[in-house]
Amino acid sequence: MKVVQWIFPRLERSIPSLAHRFFITIFFTPLNYRVPDKERAVEKEAEKFFIDVQGRKICCYSWGKGPLILLVHGWAGRATQFRKIISRLVAANYRVVGFDGPAHGKSQGTSTSIEEFENVIKALCIRHGDPEAVIAHSFGGGAVLFAAMHGLTVKRLVNIASPTIGDEIIGTYLKTINGSEDTGRFFKSYVLQKTGRSFDEFTALHFVTKLPRHVNLLLIHDENDPEVPIKHALELLKVYPSARLFKTSGLGHTRILRDEKVIDECVSFIRS
Repeated sequence: MKVVQWIFPRLERSIPSLAHRFFITIFFTPLNYRVPDKERAVEKEAEKFFIDVQGRKICCYSWGKGPLILLVHGWAGRATQFRKIISRLVAANYRVVGFDGPAHGKSQGTSTSIEEFENVIKALCIRHGDPEAVIAHSFGGGAVLFAAMHGLTVKRLVNIASPTIGDEIIGTYLKTINGSEDTGRFFKSYVLQKTGRSFDEFTALHFVTKLPRHVNLLLIHDENDPEVPIKHALELLKVYPSARLFKTSGLGHTRILRDEKVIDECVSFIRS
């Protein structure tokens, strides 16, 4: 990433068309990080299985028995990031199913999109039935709402640290690689040309206004999240006021998944 941060602004100045194409690749290509030992332990406890979704093998996991809870991780994440939540839900007599998204973890692929996440979510629900609740982190929250907009039955959804604002999402990528607003404008034009829809139509702020049925929605967000600021949750509340916001402080973007009070809130919401 440090190399990209050094190269990208220079590439923008010298060959902007090449920089723009490079940004498209970056946007749809997640990084894969080393899996911590504590996550490997919860992975060993799972019943692992694979499903084929549009020609890709998707690695899935199942823990425990009881009513189904589906987990959907974020961009550059993996199912085992929910390890503490998994343990609590299994102890509360739920069956927990998660997956490594396309191009993530042990699943096949090098790049992916929100549509591909939607296809995996729907394939799992066809196989296992509609879940009692879904817990999603970051990008995963948008993917679940995208699937719900297209008819997936979601009774209860917990969105943890989920981005919602189109320009902010693109801006985060640009900031990460030292890109300019010109590249952001190009990317929005590219999405419009490629799909016939604006980039904003691929965000949670849009999805939540197009749901065919009501979703009980709990937003969990940290006031000090440096990657996805809390204004993402606040904007979603404005357009979907029946949602409830549980705020934390000092947990950031990923440690929030391991906080006991956050997990208590998740379990309480699912049981309500």
